[in-house]
Amino acid sequence: MGGESNKVFTLAEVSQHNNAKDCWLVIHGKVYNVTKFLEDHPGGDDVLLSSTGKDASNDFDDIGHSTSAVAMMDEFYVGDIDTSSIPSKVAYTPPNQPKYNQDKTPEFIIRILQFLVPLLILGLAVAMTRGCGISIVLVSLFNVIRC
Repeated sequence: MGGESNKVFTLAEVSQHNNAKDCWLVIHGKVYNVTKFLEDHPGGDDVLLSSTGKDASNDFDDIGHSTSAVAMMDEFYVGDIDTSSIPSKVAYTPPNQPKYNQDKTPEFIIRILQFLVPLLILGLAVAMTRGCGISIVLVSLFNVIRC
């Protein structure tokens, strides 16, 4: 293991090495047999095992490994990955959102008024039957609207 190798592996071949007795990773286009390093990995063997069968470059970069950790990888290098065997990344496309329709805004205001005007009339009628003068009702209504 280690050293220079011109062997090229497909992702399907590398994916077969996905357990604690035989663990290979693909990082930045290179294939590493990290089986002997599983027990020594500071993050535990589960971290490495969960990165098998795929391009683990993002997983590797997200952790922020030290330069000595990156240099240590040469020891586990077994070859390169056939990049055509790695599925292309699918770009995220957000779902279509309905566009804001300015024509519907007046319709919304009309609906609100159709609901509120009858309530206002009912409130005025109740206030009048209780003996409140119209001026008191209007001042109270104005204060409520102003707040």
